[in-house]
Amino acid sequence: MQSSETSSMEVEKLPPKPKFEPLKAHEISDGRVQFRKVSVPPHRFTPLKKAWMEIYTPIYEQMKIDIRMNLKARKVELKTRSDTPDISNLQKCADFVHAFMLGFEVNDALALLRVDELYVDSFEIKDVKTLRGEHLSRAIGRLSGKGGKTKFTIENATTTRIVIADTKIHILGSFSNIKVARDSLCSLILGSPAGKVYSKLRAVSARLAERF
Repeated sequence: MQSSETSSMEVEKLPPKPKFEPLKAHEISDGRVQFRKVSVPPHRFTPLKKAWMEIYTPIYEQMKIDIRMNLKARKVELKTRSDTPDISNLQKCADFVHAFMLGFEVNDALALLRVDELYVDSFEIKDVKTLRGEHLSRAIGRLSGKGGKTKFTIENATTTRIVIADTKIHILGSFSNIKVARDSLCSLILGSPAGKVYSKLRAVSARLAERF
């Protein structure tokens, strides 16, 4: 009986739990400023100039990240501020700028800032099949289709965005959707007719819709 009384007294004597304020982003990194640099390829310099305010505004005002263009180094430089709410914002902004440099529209690339679990996947035609000359040109033509019809169909069925830049292909979307889009594109590169790819795509996208 006595031991239970002493134990209850000990519990009462315990000091109150300390209450810590949540750490700010710059405090997590010991007050050090974090940097990211994104290279600007020559062919994206003019589009970057035109869309600069559309890129600058969400990064500076919403994500609270400093951004500037280094004309000498031809790089977009990003750094954290004292009022940056989350340290991961810096990487999100770097991914957003990088997606724009790959050729995605600003509005499409903005999804990287607003939605988690979005990625950019890149591959080359030669990774799938070694093609040269006219065979390569025809493969690129099959990927786009007449007036970009095939590309748009794959984008709409898989809710992804696709950029075909010469022999490089970039896909923006969620992990499972990227896989479906990549499989369709690979089939087209290997020589499958568009009709066959469409029917397979319809079946897979219906399965995806059922899952979610």
